[in-house]
Amino acid sequence: MGRVLQVVGYQNSGKTTFVVDYIEESVKFNLKVGTIKHHGHKTPLLNYDEQKDTGKHRRAGASVSLVEGNGTIMLTSNNLHLSLSQLIAIYKSFELDVIVIEGYKLESFPKVVLLRSEDDLPMLQKIDNIYCLVASFTLPKSLTNHYKVFTNQKDCITWLLTKKAGETIE
Repeated sequence: MGRVLQVVGYQNSGKTTFVVDYIEESVKFNLKVGTIKHHGHKTPLLNYDEQKDTGKHRRAGASVSLVEGNGTIMLTSNNLHLSLSQLIAIYKSFELDVIVIEGYKLESFPKVVLLRSEDDLPMLQKIDNIYCLVASFTLPKSLTNHYKVFTNQKDCITWLLTKKAGETIE
């Protein structure tokens, strides 16, 4: 199927910017990229189709609804809690080269960790499978000796694409 790569960091660390830049560079190499974003906030996601047929389907009791038109697919569900593995399984029919996961810090796929300041360093003790770090400040030598470290996202993305980084999944 392809590879899975996670991008993690605290809020406002640049995760979405990194993912967007990674996608833009990937498509230059004709790679098909899918994304999964963890909504780690307490507020519920908004469904923009509540007044449309699919919204009516969910209100009537459908666990999941899908609408397709002209090659665009929108899948929505309410109160359906899927694991990350289950979400990845949904993507298998799309024949992707890479799935980029934004968030899900505690999952075990290879991670690009974005660090804003020294205050973010304790996160490194809480997560595993760190592939590389992107830090906008000088890291302690103990980290630079242990991890591949980048000071800018562009260099990191180039390296990731060259290395074909990520965990291969079937």
